[in-house]
Amino acid sequence: MASDLDTVRVLRALFNDLPRPPQGLTEGETMAWMQQAMQEFEGGEMAYTIEHITRNSIVDIVLRLREDGHLRDDAAFENTLQQVSTPEGRKTFMDWCIQAQKSSDATSRLLNRAKRSLMDPSPRFSVSIGDVQRFIDGAVTGPGPLLAEYLSRPDVRGIGVYEEPPGQVYEFDWGFIVEEPAAWHVYVAEAWRKGSVGYFERFLQAWHMEVAAVPEGSMPGPLVPETLSVEPGIGSFSSLTLISTVHPLPEGVRQWVGEVFLGQMLGAMAGRALEDDYDFPLEVPQGF
Repeated sequence: MASDLDTVRVLRALFNDLPRPPQGLTEGETMAWMQQAMQEFEGGEMAYTIEHITRNSIVDIVLRLREDGHLRDDAAFENTLQQVSTPEGRKTFMDWCIQAQKSSDATSRLLNRAKRSLMDPSPRFSVSIGDVQRFIDGAVTGPGPLLAEYLSRPDVRGIGVYEEPPGQVYEFDWGFIVEEPAAWHVYVAEAWRKGSVGYFERFLQAWHMEVAAVPEGSMPGPLVPETLSVEPGIGSFSSLTLISTVHPLPEGVRQWVGEVFLGQMLGAMAGRALEDDYDFPLEVPQGF
């Protein structure tokens, strides 16, 4: 598997020139800013979406070649990073990919990714009723030993995730959650111990799969609140981030995150995401 540093460098090379919202905006202002940026992008929102899809595809290809292809050579990897950081270079790289013949090994890997595991992994952990209620009540625990372990990691210090320990922390036996206005960053200890970067996409896929799998009879309901969205943990170097587009939070959103996401979904999500031999079904969305 490509190293965390390799992955971060590829992401930065590919997304360095896309617009980013200024610091200090509220959630509503950030959403409005992003909507305007998409509309002002050359070619409009559709072109913006296609560009994101293309660059995410390049991320996957470069990291796979870094893992078991010619980009294991450091000089070739450096040249590729420079190449994909420009529009012209990305076009050349994608043209090369389209023309390249798929080897038997590559075909085997694609077939392996297409099949689903015969057995669904068991939930990695469960969240107690008391912990769920504590979260719903907003009873933060503050920084604890798991947060201290996370902040002491060289990859976390190198990226500079938190200059100061966050204050709004809910710590559990499986990890912790950092709360910001209208956002929750979920950190699963097993994921960061195995290397956070390798699980950004897998936790996102696990979310998509679990949202569709929550039983219809559950309460307060399997449907994700309309004001709630999910993002991969790239920005916060976490497993996953939940974001409310409305702040203060609409009634019922915190309860849904506690009772449904924490109480019913997260353990099963972690079971699938952290089982490296588990292949997500083809219908589960891939990429960021």
